Amino acid sequence: MTLLIVIAIVVVLAIIVVVLYNNLVKLRNLVDNAWAQIEVQLTRRADLIPNLVNTVKGYAAHERETLDAVISARGAAMGASTPAEASAAEGPLTAALGRLFAVAEAYPDLKADTNFRQLQEELTSTENRIGFARQHYNDATTRFNTTIQSFPGVLVAKMGDFGERDLFEADEAARAVPDVQF
Repeated sequence: MTLLIVIAIVVVLAIIVVVLYNNLVKLRNLVDNAWAQIEVQLTRRADLIPNLVNTVKGYAAHERETLDAVISARGAAMGASTPAEASAAEGPLTAALGRLFAVAEAYPDLKADTNFRQLQEELTSTENRIGFARQHYNDATTRFNTTIQSFPGVLVAKMGDFGERDLFEADEAARAVPDVQF
């Protein structure tokens, strides 16, 4: 009888470990998928930026510093491969785009240009998608991190080599209001 109780306890514990492990795999895959969705939107935005800059160049060629800052920030953002790197690169890019749109306000012909307005709307739509994708990623990451930090998940996480994931956080440059001078 004692042997049956011990076997039953071992089987129950094995089932619990398998269920927890499978849950951790599911959560890790959810985080990876959420990050991939952010990368899709960031790539979409990066593809729109050269068209936007070229449109502005035709109207405001002497705003070279602003245009160069946008292109430089885009390059840095495209080179990011982790959530931490992407978070750090997002601030300067957001600030540079803010300065670009502020410059555009000084050129009525540019603001009236259909191509510019369409690109601006596409970029705004993409920024909204990026915001939603970031939220989904951070929610999935928080669920994953909470599970691997809580008991008994912490035991299974150590056995399965599940490490914490970084949240996608805005840095100080992204929170700052751009300083535009004419």
